[in-house]
Amino acid sequence: MNRLSKKFVVAALATVVCAGVSAHARDKKPKHKKNEDLSANPLAGVKSQQPDKILFDKAMVAMKKGRYDVARLTLQTLLNTYPDSEYRMRAKLAVGDTWFKEGGTAGLTQAEAEYEDFITFFPQAPEAAEAKMKVGDIYYQQMEKPDRDYTNAENAEREYREMINMFPDSPLLPRAKQKLRDVQEVLAEREARIGEYYLSRDNYSAAIARLETVVDTYPLYSHSDLALLGIGDAYAGEAKAVQLAPGLPGAVRERLSALYNDRAAAAYGKVITRYPMAQHVEDARDRLIGMNRPIPEPTQAAIAESDAEERSRQPLRFTDRTLGIIKRGPSVVEAVHVGEPSLQDPKRVTAPEITKENIAMYNEAVGATTPAAAPRPTGLNEPPRSDRPSEAPVQMMAPAGGTGVGVSIVSAPNNAPANPNDPNSQLKAVGPTNTTLPAAEKPTEAPDQINDIKPGEALTSATTAAKPKKGPKADLGDESSSKKKKKKGLGKLNPF
Repeated sequence: MNRLSKKFVVAALATVVCAGVSAHARDKKPKHKKNEDLSANPLAGVKSQQPDKILFDKAMVAMKKGRYDVARLTLQTLLNTYPDSEYRMRAKLAVGDTWFKEGGTAGLTQAEAEYEDFITFFPQAPEAAEAKMKVGDIYYQQMEKPDRDYTNAENAEREYREMINMFPDSPLLPRAKQKLRDVQEVLAEREARIGEYYLSRDNYSAAIARLETVVDTYPLYSHSDLALLGIGDAYAGEAKAVQLAPGLPGAVRERLSALYNDRAAAAYGKVITRYPMAQHVEDARDRLIGMNRPIPEPTQAAIAESDAEERSRQPLRFTDRTLGIIKRGPSVVEAVHVGEPSLQDPKRVTAPEITKENIAMYNEAVGATTPAAAPRPTGLNEPPRSDRPSEAPVQMMAPAGGTGVGVSIVSAPNNAPANPNDPNSQLKAVGPTNTTLPAAEKPTEAPDQINDIKPGEALTSATTAAKPKKGPKADLGDESSSKKKKKKGLGKLNPF
């Protein structure tokens, strides 16, 4: 019995195992032949056995495997054999993709030409937006760091702007805007570095021009607060230079310095009102406090906008800095991911324009401090006024032949006899009677020089006698002298 029971148990277990295996075999999906991955093919989900579709799929598979020349040959066969195929636009666009993926200077140049041809032949097709987007990507891949050549960055900015303006309803619009923000981050970084260099060299006009270009053209730049601080520091430097400038009148110096300080305070205030959540807001507050200027308060909308911009940025990590040194292109980690990028052509501010503004400010300061015209004095019959001096009294002129006081003195002629009945005739004239001027005296002649020798006259004893004789020599024996004669013989032993 025991053996029979064991046999029944084994049979039952075998039956259960077989049933489980058969059930697992039914649940398991049948194994199909491995197919090629067509994820790169935008038409991979289209099931069709048409020959043009088969050619297109083969080209996509070859391009995915890196066989770009085979892919281009297959696509050209499709375009030449089936000119009316519904896949001709995708095939034309894919020819440019093969050149784009192949890379290199020649490959990217050929890819740009293919994309531009596609936009020319199919301007209304949805794929035209994709072609324009890829033209911008060509320049995006060739961008250099901010301190290198910026031609590719400018070209990428132009292409992305044209794509956004030409195809506002394209599904690729968000990606194009983000690429444009990245490119503008690189261009703004370049301008900001140049402005900081000029500021370090005290070239304030050039620094203001560069930094104002950054602030006005690229408001989404990650370091716009630093750019505004640089503008304020440049104007503050101008004010300090005016204070130290020699030869300026005091009133002009104070007025011009006040104008520069006003502009510096405006730049510091904009940091607080436009970027209240930025990193260097406290620096702007400290500068305003140091200038004794009021600190503006930002609005709630400005706070929300600045907070969204700062949150959208990725922090710059150590690995990003290291890779930025190694890799060829720029780092756009700190680029903002919200906000509308600038779609207008950048308005550059030049140093000559800033210089003209400085000249206008100087003229304004001089005009404000020019003294007013001298007030007109009051007239003879006008009451005196506090703002005008009174007119000097008119001097009364004596009439001709009189004394000027209404009395005339009558005197007798010099040779007329005195009249005893006229009291005025007894008066004598005051002053000398002889009015004849003495003759002019002749100047005295200079004495003859006794030491002159006439030409041709020989030198005589008389002339030699005029020479001073030498006096007798003084006897210096009694005087003390540091120079004494050397003693000879036994005199050397005498100390005295």
